[in-house]
Amino acid sequence: MNMRLHRILLMLLPISLVWAQPPQENSAELEKRNGFKSIKLGQAVDSVTGATFKKDFIEKLRGKDEFPARLYTVKDDMYSMIGEVKVNSIELKTYKGLVYEIEVTTDKDQRLMKGMEKALGLAKYNVRTEAYHWAAKSLGLTYIGNKNTITLIYRSYPVINMMYADKGKKIERIADDF
Repeated sequence: MNMRLHRILLMLLPISLVWAQPPQENSAELEKRNGFKSIKLGQAVDSVTGATFKKDFIEKLRGKDEFPARLYTVKDDMYSMIGEVKVNSIELKTYKGLVYEIEVTTDKDQRLMKGMEKALGLAKYNVRTEAYHWAAKSLGLTYIGNKNTITLIYRSYPVINMMYADKGKKIERIADDF
């Protein structure tokens, strides 16, 4: 009898260890969504419903590299809520008409993080920036909680890589022109 109980426990141990594992980051789900609702990273800004040009600006990436970009705001009822959480603003940053960053600001609500962790898995916490981060092959999502708001920042790696490639081409043209 004691041996039989021992065998059953040994058989159940691996199953319980699997259940005890915390959910891992689900990069496939993040990759599939590729943005916020119907606003997709890498899409032409002209196809985003409710997008309005705000201003031209110079984007600084990595603190030193500068790129010409455009800022748009989005106002449309289909983007006004995430479940029961109110969306305060949506801003798009574009390069050559392609969306490379989506910034969504919402009211502060813990249910938003819980829902994101359910859909995307556990995020990695960065102590230095005090932000949570999910990453996939072609995009990253950052969650920043402030006193009264939450900011979600989606970034497209292919468009940012295109920005660096274009900058490299400009330098090559200058070098060839000497």
